[in-house]
Amino acid sequence: MMKQFVVLMLFGWPLAAVPSNGEALHYTISWPSGLSLGEGEMKVTRNGENWSFEFQFEAALPGFAVADRFVSLTGLNRCSVQFDKDLRHGARKSQEKITFDASSGKATRQTVGGGKSEMDVPACAHDALSYLFHLRHELAQGRIPAAENVYYGAPYRVRLEYKGSQKIKVGEAMEDADRVLAFVKGPSSELQLELFFGKDAARTPLAAKVPVAVGTFTVELVR
Repeated sequence: MMKQFVVLMLFGWPLAAVPSNGEALHYTISWPSGLSLGEGEMKVTRNGENWSFEFQFEAALPGFAVADRFVSLTGLNRCSVQFDKDLRHGARKSQEKITFDASSGKATRQTVGGGKSEMDVPACAHDALSYLFHLRHELAQGRIPAAENVYYGAPYRVRLEYKGSQKIKVGEAMEDADRVLAFVKGPSSELQLELFFGKDAARTPLAAKVPVAVGTFTVELVR
């Protein structure tokens, strides 16, 4: 569960930089050895008074295929309205939906063909995808968001630290980037991510490093 949450934490850009007809970014995800693990694509569209964010990730492991899809619906204020997960790991499939009710301060989590539960949430809650866009928006304004619970199913506590400017390689070019550490604490695990954002007005996410038991995975923007 933590690994899936982390994949979502690696993508996104501020709403202020997204054109009215939407936008898409593409990434590669590599093993610690440098070999490709898979690819991810993030899309954003605006429909009236709502934003829709979609992330799809596909990976080919030996004898085990992964194809995950996540969709977040928010108001124009980037506060979550609904978050859907569709996970396909080998022969195992699962679907889950979280519906947010700002007026009651409640969110309902329901698994397709399974259980249903309710939890307390703030008036402007963020699921894993909507948090990404909130984060990029705040960075574009020169701010680091305060620590908060981010909802992927269960709440995950996310805290950020700005670590200054650094040059990194993106494709064949070197680019200036802002370095941010993200500390993620879930119900039974903790993880620290290293994130790099471009110096452009959009604070485009350029790369990320994700430490796991077998090494550090790398995520890179495809120009």
